[in-house]
Parts: sequence; C-alpha cells; structure tokens
Amino acid sequence: MSEHTHEHHHEYHHDHSCCANLFGCGNEKGTGILREDIKDAVFDKRTSDRLLNMDEVDQETFDGYLSVRGRWRRKFLQASFMGALAAVEPWFGRLARAQGGASPAKTGSAAAGRVHVVPSTKETVRLGVFDANLPPVVTIESGDIISFPDTWSHFLNEMQPGVPVDTLAKLRVSNPGRGPHSIIGPVAVNKAEPGDVLEIRFRTIRPYEWGAVFNNPGSLGTGLLPQDYAQGQVKYVDLDLRAMQGRFMPKITIPLKPFQGTFGLAPPDGFFPPLSPGVTNSVPPGPHGGNLDLSELSEGSTLYLPVWKPGALIYTGDSHAVQGDGEICLTALETRMKEVRVQVILHKQRNLAWPVAETNSHWITLGLDKDLNVAMTLAARNAIKFLAAQAKISDLDAYALCSIAVSFRVTQVVDIVRGVHALIPKSIFAPDLRREMTMV
Repeated sequence: MSEHTHEHHHEYHHDHSCCANLFGCGNEKGTGILREDIKDAVFDKRTSDRLLNMDEVDQETFDGYLSVRGRWRRKFLQASFMGALAAVEPWFGRLARAQGGASPAKTGSAAAGRVHVVPSTKETVRLGVFDANLPPVVTIESGDIISFPDTWSHFLNEMQPGVPVDTLAKLRVSNPGRGPHSIIGPVAVNKAEPGDVLEIRFRTIRPYEWGAVFNNPGSLGTGLLPQDYAQGQVKYVDLDLRAMQGRFMPKITIPLKPFQGTFGLAPPDGFFPPLSPGVTNSVPPGPHGGNLDLSELSEGSTLYLPVWKPGALIYTGDSHAVQGDGEICLTALETRMKEVRVQVILHKQRNLAWPVAETNSHWITLGLDKDLNVAMTLAARNAIKFLAAQAKISDLDAYALCSIAVSFRVTQVVDIVRGVHALIPKSIFAPDLRREMTMV
C-alpha cells in the first residue's frame, strides 16, 4: 500500500489485501490486532483478591505480542475484566448514586481540583497516532479538570467547510499507517500505574456551528460499502446550537448529540503493530479505549479506562456532533469542539482489562474485535460478569437478564476493529441495589 500511495495516490488506487495501512478499511487479513491474553481476560473466574495481586502476573508474557489468528492462551495474567468489580471496597470509596441512578459526572461526588487548559497547537497535536514518546503536555492530579478548547478537525484542521472530498482522499493516502484524527496529548496523571483505572467524567462538550460527513472514493476501500459506491462524497452541515439540530438537507434535520469519537490512554504493548516503538495508529479502538466511536459518551457520561503505561497518558480527538450506531459510511458528523472539559479521577489497582462506561440511565460494557461476532460475544460476557458481580446474581440469571433487558448495539464497523456495546438499564434495579452497583 505504501508503494501505491507514493506512486499512484492521485488515482486513489487501492489494493484491498493491503489496506491495513489505512484507517477504517476493515481488512480481515494480515497481522493481528488484539492480544489474546487481554481478550481472554474476560473469561477468567478467579477471585478478586488474586486479581488485585499484580505480583502473580508474568509481565513478560503479559507484554508479548500475540496475533488474532493465533490461539495462544495466556497462562499468567490474573487480571479479569469484570471480576475486579466484585472487590468489596473500591480504593476511593463507592461513588455516590442518586436515587434515580444519576451518573457520577452529574452528582459531583468527587471534589474538583485544578483546571488545566490544553489548547490544540502544532506542539500538542499529532496526526493520526498515539505517540507515547512525547513528553506530557501537562501532568495532572486525580480530581483535576482538563479543558481542551478549540479542538482541530481532521487532518490537522485541514478539513473545513468547502474542502472537496478529493482533497480529503489525497490527505488520506498521503499518510499511510495513520488515522485522519487530530490527536491531542499526551496528558499524564501523577501516580497512575499499570493496573489502575482512570474515570473520565465528561462535563462540557460544545461543538462548532458546522459538521462534515463523508465517504471516500470506493477505490480506497474504506467504510462498510466501498464496493457499492465508487464515488466519494462530503456533505457539510450547518449546526443550530440553540436548537441542537443539524440541517442535513431541506426537510431533514438531525438532533445533535456531541461527543469525542476518540478518547483513550497509551495502549498496551503488542496491541497493534506500531509505526515505530511507542507510536500507534489512532484508528483501531482497544483495551486502552481510543477510537471507540461510542455515541453514548456525551455530556454527563463517564468512561472508565484501564491504565497500561506509567502516567496513563491521555489522548483525545475526533470530535463528533452526532453519530448513528454503526457509523457505516466511515464518519460521524465530524466537527471541532469549542471546548471539551473532563474531570479525571484515578482509581488504584482496579485491574479492568477493557473500557466500560456509564450514563444517567445505563451501564455500558464493550466488546472489540476484528470479527463482529467475537465483539458481540465479548460484550455479552462482559455484561454477564458485571451483572453477576454487582447485582449479586448467578451467571445463568445474568445471562437470562441480558436476553430480556439488555440491548446490544453495533458501535462501529469502520475502524478495522469492530465494536459492540451492551446497554444495561439502571431502571430495572431497586433503588437500594442500584446505588450499590458500581463500575469501579
């Protein structure tokens, strides 16, 4: 693909067998994406006291790269995905829950610390990668707030109203191995270590007055249906921020639900073939979060991310005004943000293996894999383990409850690694039980 990019990028020629160098190609061949040891951690039924004993982890095995196509079974990893949720007392105490099940971001149960402003500049933004080699823009404490003002659009802010799809396609093929996202970071968290969890509370998310949705020319092989649509297209949409609507075309308006498509930490070793040591493509989501494209992460929601590297190293970008689950043409309604403001809370040694999330109305577990069927299986198992641990019911009862009360939705299918998220409604639980059920 690199040769095609340099020699024929003006024709957008694309070899589908080599599209792993580009974002969102959905290629099923080639090197693996997700490490088997992390993926299988969800199945571990070991007790929570052993899960919290990191001395029992063989770190060399944990950090080894294992391909998706292989079937290496990890022998030493003791960290379970949702089993750690069964620990009796979280490090910082249980989060206050309102009678109606409000999310922590709404209750304000953690005292806010300092506010750190991280603007988008050529010093703080990189194109399409998580670069763990960069010095932190700032180091914060648990409870502090980060304000990201005036975030950049795709391709280092080159995507602006009026820019044609051909220009966007050229930008795309000119940067093989990278995503289109303008990635801000890293932001380090003091005392964050592998095995910890960061709680990210989305307090403010305010978009600009425009958005763009596009599909590349079919020859690039991106999106769900490149074989059906040879012609690329970009539509720029005016946003009415008072009404919180986008005017897609006459007689069609779209309610807005802004969120960051990408919010994550430095990924674990072996997650994805790096461009160079410590530099990872921003496209595929994974155990570090990243490009989750989870539309539920709007203002007032909370995201919980496992820490894989010292300092955690926070990155964000890929601002969305709204997105349908699946994101099938390739993009959401991409935009910039006037401000994204989050509060970051550090939880020590919770040992989650996968991101989870929470809103006023739901707990959310995730499944991520190149195979959508595997992603569905992982999301279901994650939901079952959460319910069994937190509602104190049997796995079989949790399995049945998922079948009658939990909604499983396709998060996205265009980022190499596909996603499924499970929406567990809080309203089905009695208020006293609901207050006891926590993600960390």
